Amino acid sequence: MRSLLKFILSLAVAFLLMLAFRALVFTIYSVDGEGLEPDFINGDRVMVNRWSYGLRTGGNRLFSYGRLCRQPMQRGDIVAYDDPTDSLNRRVLFGRLSALPGDTVRYEGNLELVPGLVNCADADYYWIQSLNEENQMDSRLFGFISEKSIIGRAFLIVYSHPSDSSVLRGFRNDRFLLLK
Repeated sequence: MRSLLKFILSLAVAFLLMLAFRALVFTIYSVDGEGLEPDFINGDRVMVNRWSYGLRTGGNRLFSYGRLCRQPMQRGDIVAYDDPTDSLNRRVLFGRLSALPGDTVRYEGNLELVPGLVNCADADYYWIQSLNEENQMDSRLFGFISEKSIIGRAFLIVYSHPSDSSVLRGFRNDRFLLLK
């Protein structure tokens, strides 16, 4: 009886540690759409490092927003961020950081950074853009994205499986554990 209790307790602790690790360090999200083709394609399951820019804290009614162990975001990083228009379903989108706080942006068909001027992008706001011009679920539609919406940096395709194929078919072998 005692060994069974130890086993159950060990299993419960391992489960809680796995949940904490998933919630605080790495999370896997599914790419839905063609916005970042060819880097990420529809059906890719992408691992996101939640600590890459510091752990998000607060941002709700009880605690103010902040980041523990804050790291600077880099232009060109592919990030996962919360859809600014979908607060109920908490949909996650992916995009490339194209402009950082302090950059002035002019967008007339294509993105143009204007160096030396600091009047458009306030602190903690970013211009995130997809690679596919057909898919404009990014800053071209939403405007600047706040830092508190950015979850972390996408760095690994764990596996890829299109949503329209059966469970046993459709796995893309060439997109298994692919670092980005």
